[in-house]
Amino acid sequence: MPSFDVVSELNHHEMQNAVDQTRRELESRFDFRGVDWKLVHEEKHINLESNSQHQVRAMLDILRLKVAKRGIDQIVLDVQDMESDIARARQKILLKEGIGADDARVIQKSIKESKLKVQGAIQGDKVRVTGKSRDDLQAAISLLKTIKVEVPLQFNNFRD
Repeated sequence: MPSFDVVSELNHHEMQNAVDQTRRELESRFDFRGVDWKLVHEEKHINLESNSQHQVRAMLDILRLKVAKRGIDQIVLDVQDMESDIARARQKILLKEGIGADDARVIQKSIKESKLKVQGAIQGDKVRVTGKSRDDLQAAISLLKTIKVEVPLQFNNFRD
């Protein structure tokens, strides 16, 4: 029986490239010369740190621009509130990956309400959609592209 998986995966290599490009731009910018700033990329989050809130906001704007140029959807960046004290300003950005239980239920519900001859099954952080014909699955993909969820969706593992 034909099927495909609905997933939300972050391309970590492209994200690392975007962070590296952001670092290079910050090193060459005039308004960041002589400023003690940090841009730390870990697997699940990115930390921005600088002397002022204005500089942290500028770092975030540059990062968003570089992420968009690398083809990564902006929804994956979950920007937390800025923390600041007298000397430093810090901001943490969480990287969203995987389909949460609430989003999976929204996907499954929209598949059921569409009256297409397909079924959606939640399997961990992905949703497997099965149907009898390839045309029904392609209609389900076009339907899922229109719904609003909190993570970007990709469709992979298409099997006949």
